[in-house]
Amino acid sequence: MSKIVILGAGISGHVAATHLRRKLSKKHEVVVVSPNGNYQWVPSNIWVGIGRMKSEKILFPLEPLYKKKGIGFKQAKAISFFPEGDKNEYKPYVLAEYVKGDNVGQQEKITYDYLINATGPRLNFGATDGLIPGKNKTYSVCTYTHADHAWEGLNKVIEQMKAGKRAKILIGTGHAKSTCQGAAFEYILNVEKELCRHNVRDMAEVTWISNEYQLGDFGMDGMLLSYGSMTMKSHEMVEMIFEDRDIKWILGAGVNKIEDGLAHYENLEGEQKSETYDFAMLIPAFSGHGFKAYDKNKNDITEKLFKGFMIVDADYTQKPYEKWSVKDWPETYQNPSYKNIFAPGIAFAPPHAISKPRKSKNGTDISPAPPRTGMPSGITAKLVADNIIDSIKSGKESLKHKGSMGNMGAACIASAGYGLTKGSGVSITTFPIVPDYEKYPKTQGRQLGKTFGAIGLAGHWLKLALHYAFLYKAKMKPFWWLIPE
Repeated sequence: MSKIVILGAGISGHVAATHLRRKLSKKHEVVVVSPNGNYQWVPSNIWVGIGRMKSEKILFPLEPLYKKKGIGFKQAKAISFFPEGDKNEYKPYVLAEYVKGDNVGQQEKITYDYLINATGPRLNFGATDGLIPGKNKTYSVCTYTHADHAWEGLNKVIEQMKAGKRAKILIGTGHAKSTCQGAAFEYILNVEKELCRHNVRDMAEVTWISNEYQLGDFGMDGMLLSYGSMTMKSHEMVEMIFEDRDIKWILGAGVNKIEDGLAHYENLEGEQKSETYDFAMLIPAFSGHGFKAYDKNKNDITEKLFKGFMIVDADYTQKPYEKWSVKDWPETYQNPSYKNIFAPGIAFAPPHAISKPRKSKNGTDISPAPPRTGMPSGITAKLVADNIIDSIKSGKESLKHKGSMGNMGAACIASAGYGLTKGSGVSITTFPIVPDYEKYPKTQGRQLGKTFGAIGLAGHWLKLALHYAFLYKAKMKPFWWLIPE
């Protein structure tokens, strides 16, 4: 009998738990540890943040589902890792603290045979002075509660515009090293569309602010796209969309301080500038959770497990940008020091950024961190679960399931406006996610034909279909496993 503990119940953690439970007999224990009692389909936060979907529609409580399916659940937060156990506990364990229920505040040693760290990122709002969701007229759509607040703030500004007040709206990244530009991109297009629907578009100035060097970088160094019968650079496509919708843009901006209605930033020229706003949605920096790890004698061994995020089978050798290789990226997400620990999704430490790193003339790093959310999170979680399943069934380590972000593609359907007849979506499929400049030297590291973009109403329908399909899958309804990650 084996016990597999999964930290986190987001896309990665939930995907891993569901596949483990389906493929392993009930004599093996699957336990999920998460401080949040709900599963949320994060991509639909965008629609919650514009008031077109209630947050209740994108989440469901985990405990009843897990109880029904035979998955253990502890609503607790991980505190520290003991991969060798300690003097009193011979098995490896995670020290966790309950956050809800009768035992709130109590700590427990949760032992395991295999551990999947799917804790995702810490939303590091504190890295930017004054960037606090719901304060200083700034908001976030990173969680469903943030998205609820964002709609309250946006709705208030819309009502003010209806009463005759002009407004400035600022959306983008709130830190020089933020990632997840795609979520901000979706949100600005949806907000712009909603302003039109409420007949106040002419009362608003809408501005994109980002740490990207060019529009359409998305933390993936931009891309060359097939677009209909043409080939187009991603920055050209996004420029076209923004110009069509009269959205202004500020690039190479590292936001470093927020005051009430005022965003301060440094640009790549080293200039200190500021931008006023009446409503802002700014994505924070992502960081690791700051976990500590100890050996059986309680010596600190954090550097064996964490490099900010968790260390896996990547090549972390420090190299200049010109020597970065797609081969640096991990394939099994296994920790090299402790072979029974894995970290799929955004929990693993990337070997380096994907976008070319840039500094301001003052030496400030201003460029996007690499994204690992969405489709890659689900795919890497499934392959980690499959390797654990094979290892348990064969009785020896098996790592035959592999998948680097350098040899997998991702489909991103960016909502550009809600509505069955008037909605819109920007569909971008990228292959591979990390550009392979050796295999595809003439097409910016990507395979044309598998890297393409399209804009239109069909994109909205597809995004809406994915919303229902992935919630169906997450609820483990009949034949849920037939829906791919």
